[in-house]
Amino acid sequence: MKDEVQRRLLNAGLELSSIQKRALAFFIDELILAFLFLIIIWDQLTALSDPDAIVALINTFTFEYLLIKIIYQTFFVYLYGATVGKMVMKIYIVDALTLQRPIFSSALNRGVFRIISEMIFYLGFIWAFYDKNRQSWHDKTARTLVVNVS
Repeated sequence: MKDEVQRRLLNAGLELSSIQKRALAFFIDELILAFLFLIIIWDQLTALSDPDAIVALINTFTFEYLLIKIIYQTFFVYLYGATVGKMVMKIYIVDALTLQRPIFSSALNRGVFRIISEMIFYLGFIWAFYDKNRQSWHDKTARTLVVNVS
């Protein structure tokens, strides 16, 4: 399978993104999402002074935060083939077979399984370090690859 993927990428003039670029893109996206979440709960957050109350408030919005992450990932991957972090790092997501931007169902699948990968101690991300095509679990389930723009 690796040879087939590599052959298709070579024919299209593409190469797989490095794990380092993907990690930095992940960090940028997480900063954006955390900032967005802070804006959403800012009024309630500033009214609290007790650290336990702050943790309780944040825990109250866990589902909403996960939903925002799924929407963010799905929206950007479907419309642009990359999240903001990936755009900054000049990498994008392509369908493993067509090498085109993923369809909506693949983008949604990728967004949902990305959350699952995070919830299981980031094992889905660690998988990419050892995978021949550098695919994390969410790439495997959505049948996507992350490639360099240029």
